[in-house]
Amino acid sequence: MSGIRIGQRPQNNRQRYVKLLWTSIWLAYLGAPVSDLLHGGHGTVARALGWIGLVAFVAWYLALVFRTGRGERNGVVLASLAVLATESTVLAFSLGREWLVLFVYVGISSGAALPLRLSRWTVPAVSALLTGVAFVVPGGSDYLTGLLFPALLGGFSMTGVRELIRTTVELREARATVAQLAANEERLRLARDLHDLLGHSLSLITLKSELAGRMLPDHPDRAAQQVADIEQVSRQALVDVREAVTGYRRRRLPAELAGAKVALAAAGVTADLPDEPDLSGVPEESEAALAWALREAVTNVVRHSGARRCTVDLARRQTLDGAVIELSVEDDGSGGPGGSPGNGLTGLSERLEKAGGSLEAGGARHGFRLVARAPAGAPTADVGSRA
Repeated sequence: MSGIRIGQRPQNNRQRYVKLLWTSIWLAYLGAPVSDLLHGGHGTVARALGWIGLVAFVAWYLALVFRTGRGERNGVVLASLAVLATESTVLAFSLGREWLVLFVYVGISSGAALPLRLSRWTVPAVSALLTGVAFVVPGGSDYLTGLLFPALLGGFSMTGVRELIRTTVELREARATVAQLAANEERLRLARDLHDLLGHSLSLITLKSELAGRMLPDHPDRAAQQVADIEQVSRQALVDVREAVTGYRRRRLPAELAGAKVALAAAGVTADLPDEPDLSGVPEESEAALAWALREAVTNVVRHSGARRCTVDLARRQTLDGAVIELSVEDDGSGGPGGSPGNGLTGLSERLEKAGGSLEAGGARHGFRLVARAPAGAPTADVGSRA
């Protein structure tokens, strides 16, 4: 866009011209000094020096206003304001009361070019200097009322504009930061979901494909059943991925228990699972987090453990932090590949923390054990009995 945005300095010639135009409009108040030079009856030398002084003042003022916000040291700005104030004083003493209007421009540039902590002192100082000079210059006190309030109000108004610009820039930067964080969070969510979805589904497809390959020569009917299961799992995986991308999917524990039973059976692992769990009063976020925990745990049992038996327990417990629902998955395998936690367990831990729960995973006496906890309703008996 070619327009000047608030809080940004001009970036091209068009924006510079626009800013120069708006700044020049306020130079119309210099009509009194110009009229004094043309019709004030000054001598040739005084008139020439007056024009030189006025042009120098305007040039210095415009340079100071155009440099606002470019990171100059406050000392440089204060020195520039001192030059403008000195020029205004000399011209007022030399040429008369019409030149007192220059102090209004000094006050405005003070508010525009200095931070609040300094301008709150410099603007009153310029106004005090205007008052002192006005009482010394002949007839200056008649102009004082008409100039003192514009100097004060104009200076502090520019201070407010400067603070508004700074706040606007900070808000714009904060909005960009929030948008970046939201995008990162969405990417993280999508990465977790796809890892959990595809890891489980592809493991099950691989197992059933191997079974179908072994059954095909001697048991084509059973192989065909495995192929049909593969098709069903693939279709469901596609649906889950689409829902993960749109962000509307929420896992359910009963569905994950049924899927875990199928996956463990396909891998030749004896499953001991709860039957028809009672999840009344359990927050949806807690149920979804535990469903993901079950999926990740069963996927690891199938892919890494080499276990022959897997036990899943689901119970409500009362802790010092309140009621929780606890999911434990234990197998009698080798305990997995070892080393640091993989992406699955890391993402699962993040899910549970976001739901207000926790995750424990590590070697057990006869294999590997994962325990996931999430907030629940009022404590009752065990939520499910093992089949």
